[in-house]
Amino acid sequence: MHLAYIGFGSNIGDRLSYIQNAIHHIAQTKRITIHKISSLYKTSPVGYDAQDDFLNGVIAIQTDLPPLNLLRILKQIETSVGRQHRSRWGPREIDLDILIYADACVNTSEIIIPHPGMHLRRFVLVPLAELAPDMLHPILKETIQYLLNNLETDQSIEKCEDIELSFNHNRL
Repeated sequence: MHLAYIGFGSNIGDRLSYIQNAIHHIAQTKRITIHKISSLYKTSPVGYDAQDDFLNGVIAIQTDLPPLNLLRILKQIETSVGRQHRSRWGPREIDLDILIYADACVNTSEIIIPHPGMHLRRFVLVPLAELAPDMLHPILKETIQYLLNNLETDQSIEKCEDIELSFNHNRL
């Protein structure tokens, strides 16, 4: 089994419902076990500012699925939850990204692990540091907490103290 970290986000409609639905689907997927879920964070958009704020977080999972198979399952979950593909960086019902998969470094036309922009994004590093502050980035060889502490961005991020995410351990 491998420990992997999945970033999630939503900024359209009932954001919390999209996120909870995606987490439920992940929890029900064979060969994936949710280990931990970060707090939920309200964050300003990155890349294309003329859109609503996101709700973001990170899930730690255990899986024996190869990275590409995991990615394909996550994309199927996005579709089943209701994601409509629009413009890059644009609004989305749900977004699921593999941030880190064990200590793997993968770079193909279909998948790049670790996620190539994660070390530059506060909305990824804050919830990831909540779950695994001492984990080393597989390429940069710095801890997640170090990357967060040295991040040069003013992106707005606010912990949603009143929302706790949960999941059902039962498999279908």
